[in-house]
Amino acid sequence: MEDVLTETPPPSRFFREDLDNFASPPPSLPPPLVLLNPNSSSDHLRPPLLIIALSAPSLAVLHRIPHKVLIGALILPEIPLAGNSLEPSARDRSCYVYAGESQVLVSVQLPVADERARAVAKSLLGGIQAERVLILDSIRSQNYRGRLAVDETLAFKLETVEERNAEQHLVRGLDYFPSGSVMDGLGAAIIAECQMRRAKGTLVATWPASARSAEMTMFGSLLNDLGFPISESDGNDDFVAGYSGSSRYDSDLYT
Repeated sequence: MEDVLTETPPPSRFFREDLDNFASPPPSLPPPLVLLNPNSSSDHLRPPLLIIALSAPSLAVLHRIPHKVLIGALILPEIPLAGNSLEPSARDRSCYVYAGESQVLVSVQLPVADERARAVAKSLLGGIQAERVLILDSIRSQNYRGRLAVDETLAFKLETVEERNAEQHLVRGLDYFPSGSVMDGLGAAIIAECQMRRAKGTLVATWPASARSAEMTMFGSLLNDLGFPISESDGNDDFVAGYSGSSRYDSDLYT
């Protein structure tokens, strides 16, 4: 008679991926949080314009806007703080919220996973309910239905229905994003959230995503038209060199 205790067990009738169905689901992350200085003006909660910089060139240009005041931060629970909270490396793990004369600027220099993009967009637009929203992002070559050259500089815009029907558009002189091309990541989630809230929103996307002088000049001219003076580079634009967000420089040609 066979010994059932020492006999080699038969193979499992479950596939390996089916075994995960019996495991406990991982704990859900808390939603992102917008924290503003309690002493800041109430106008910062409902500003006329909210500018959100996501790409490397837009982050570099936003860094060069003078006279902005730090009023808060966007907290991403999935990004752990490293070391003591007083260390500069820990402070650099925050997405900063600044105030201009009558605008609010957000610098999102941390990577946001695609599955967390909508939660970040909801928290950001729920915490700062602006009359108009301007998102500065970049284009992934695989999402653009056309031929891209490495040395070419392109810029397009997407608008919500409310912005397109406005008497005066926030951004002028740019073509609309080509039909068939797509935007993804946090920029797409924010413009979609603007549309769901029926807010006036504009997404400006450039190619490539690297902080070259051409892309920075383009964003600088755009912000100048909106009344933002841009100072000369102080040599600290490299703070976005390690940026690893959803948009990245991609030299592949896509047809």
